[in-house]
Amino acid sequence: MINYGRHFIDRQDINSVVEVLKSDFLTQGNFVKHFELNLNNYFGSRYSCVVSNGTAALYLAANVFKWKKGDLVFCSPITFLATSNCILSRDAKPYFIDIDESSYNINPYLIEKKLKLHSISSKAKAIVATDFAGNPCNWEMLKYLSKKYSLRLVNDNCHAMGSKYLGSKKYAVQFADIVTHSYHPVKNFTTGEGGAILTNNLAIYNKIQLLRSHGITKNIREIKFWGYRMIDFGYNYRLTDIQAALGISQLKKLDQFTAYRNKLAKIYDVHFKDNIYCEIPKIEKNVFHSYHIYPLLINFKKLGKNKEDLFRLFYKHNIKLQVHYIPIYQQPYYQNILSNKFNCPVAENFYSREVTLPLYYGLKKNDQLKCIDILKIFLKK
Repeated sequence: MINYGRHFIDRQDINSVVEVLKSDFLTQGNFVKHFELNLNNYFGSRYSCVVSNGTAALYLAANVFKWKKGDLVFCSPITFLATSNCILSRDAKPYFIDIDESSYNINPYLIEKKLKLHSISSKAKAIVATDFAGNPCNWEMLKYLSKKYSLRLVNDNCHAMGSKYLGSKKYAVQFADIVTHSYHPVKNFTTGEGGAILTNNLAIYNKIQLLRSHGITKNIREIKFWGYRMIDFGYNYRLTDIQAALGISQLKKLDQFTAYRNKLAKIYDVHFKDNIYCEIPKIEKNVFHSYHIYPLLINFKKLGKNKEDLFRLFYKHNIKLQVHYIPIYQQPYYQNILSNKFNCPVAENFYSREVTLPLYYGLKKNDQLKCIDILKIFLKK
């Protein structure tokens, strides 16, 4: 079965994990600290705190900023549910902003339009922006808005590890107050499950460390040997040393992984850029796309066919496609709880056309060409 994405594990990764299994600490040991230092070096952050998954990272961000009932937090409807669920977890309201037609990211100019309304700007607290598919947002504009309107910035960077903005892989922490990662197996590198929060703010880092482990501090003078104190309401969002060891090994290959993903993306580009029914991803000159996924837009209406038939055709050939994503506000749960009725026509049109093609490190040339040939057959009238 060819999937839309998958992990790549080699002998180096296995040996790294085995080293931990033979050690004295499977969790809360030195491999976690080592992994965090490596993340700081690669992504340019002063501080990093690894956690159990990308969702945990987003929930911790929401808790650090103490969003509350009545607060509004801007986000894109074209992202995974966790991005907006973390807002709901604090009883705040996600305010969905339509995407840009070119980048497929949240449109900052539409955010500014909303912020000119006092009824919205008086309640707005933050922007959670996803670098969709590995394509960085317009972070210069988002930073401008955060300063002008006193908003917190969270970069949901889970798709874009290894991407560059303005020529730098270290862009995320230069613009956002908090950067969240996911190391799920389909991401650009993996720890199995796992994630991290990166920041340049010491106060944020200290708070994240506390909340990551039950809100407990062990720096207690009055009980020297066994003392600990719970000083805040926290969670068990820790990453194990087993996972950290895999992350250390995988991170060394991230540049290699993203280069291969770009090679595959260029092959798709060549085959579909001139097809009248297709639209390939657009990349700005100041961006290096890491291609967590390859989102191809197909005009099914013009073609006179539907997306379900395409998925059935591929499945018959043991190929699993995917769609990223159903607009979040169209999900039944959100329709039941949202007082605002959101209208994001660009996002809805994007969803109607988007198909995620197989793209991952280790995808063989013959398998990619098989996908291309099947899609070309489908695209014939």
